[in-house]
Order: sequence, then structure tokens, then C-alpha cells
Amino acid sequence: MNLNFISVWMVAILFAAPTAYAGDSEQDIKLRVGQGDPVAGKEKSVMCQGCHGEDGNSTSADYPKLAGQYAGYILKQVNDFKSGVREDPVMSAMAETVSEEQDLLDIAAYFASQNQMKGAQRVVNQAGATRFMDDTNGCVTCHGRNGKGYSPRQHRYPVIGGQHKDYLVKQLKNFKSRARKNDSGGVMVMVAGFMTEKDMEDVAAYISGL
Repeated sequence: MNLNFISVWMVAILFAAPTAYAGDSEQDIKLRVGQGDPVAGKEKSVMCQGCHGEDGNSTSADYPKLAGQYAGYILKQVNDFKSGVREDPVMSAMAETVSEEQDLLDIAAYFASQNQMKGAQRVVNQAGATRFMDDTNGCVTCHGRNGKGYSPRQHRYPVIGGQHKDYLVKQLKNFKSRARKNDSGGVMVMVAGFMTEKDMEDVAAYISGL
């Protein structure tokens, strides 16, 4: 598949997408929480907080931030770990401990109810910013201008603005190598496939500061 085809395809997605938003309003949070109970989820997520942080803002790049992530996206990832579609030595085992669907709904709702993750400071990386903001095959097409998504109703494309740089680089490399391929429609496998390691470092640095 060539870059021209991807560019046309990504433009089609862009024009079909809802307006970008930056959302921690009461309505935004309510929409991204989904069907779970955040209050119940806080207690049920104690084991998860050990790696991902009490409020979903992990301190280690080994573990992604989950603060303000879409509940629907969290649900998909945990279920993918449980089914083996996505693999990780820690998460594959942890996912198996959540046997009740309601528990998973509540845990996801708790992290989704937090204010969305943010970078500690803006990162000046012009190459990364340019690639992110490219409206033909850049990250902005699916993840929004600030990396916080297009709509709390659209959870296929996760919140990435403010995520740990090293975690983002690791996932891009995994998509490129197809060690990870559980993305919606194979979008990330295709996009990462055309990125060099420098591209990944640049764009991840920029995204981490959003």
C-alpha cells in the first residue's frame, strides 16, 4: 500500500470525523465513562493503580497513563489482553484477574472519569509537531489537534496527548513490527510502517508535551 493511497484514505476519515474537542466538562466525562460506575471502580482498580497511578497518571513510562482515557478503549485493550490478541507479560496476566464484566466496566469508568492526561511541559520539537499536524496522514487526523481525541463518543482512537514519550515510541515500534496489531482497521500498523525511528522519537516527544 503506498503513501498516496493512505493520504487519500486518511483525508476521508478526517472529513468524516466529529469536531475536535478538549474535554473535561461534566458532559464530556459522562460520555467517555460509558456504562460503568466510577465510584465503584475506584475501589476495584486498586491493583491497577499500583502501576497506572491512583488517578491514572503513572509515574513510569513502563505503564501508560490512563487518566481521562475513553472507557471503551480501556475495555477493548483489557479484553484483547485476555483473548491474546494483544500480549504483554504484565497486562496479559493482570487482565485474567478481572473475570466479571461489570468490574471491568467500573474500573474503566473510574480512569475515564479523571481529568485527561497532560504533559508536564510543552515539548518544542518542530519535526514532531509537523508530522503530528499533517492533515493527510498525521496523528491529528484520528487523535485530534491536542491529542485528546475528536469526541468522547468516539473511543476507537485513544487519547495520546500527554502520554509518556517512551511508551509511545514503544507502541509505534510494536505496530511497525506487527508485534502489536489490534488497532482499529489496521490504521496504526500502516502509519507506523512508514515511520523511521527518528520520526517516532520526534512525534512521541511532541505528543508527550500536549
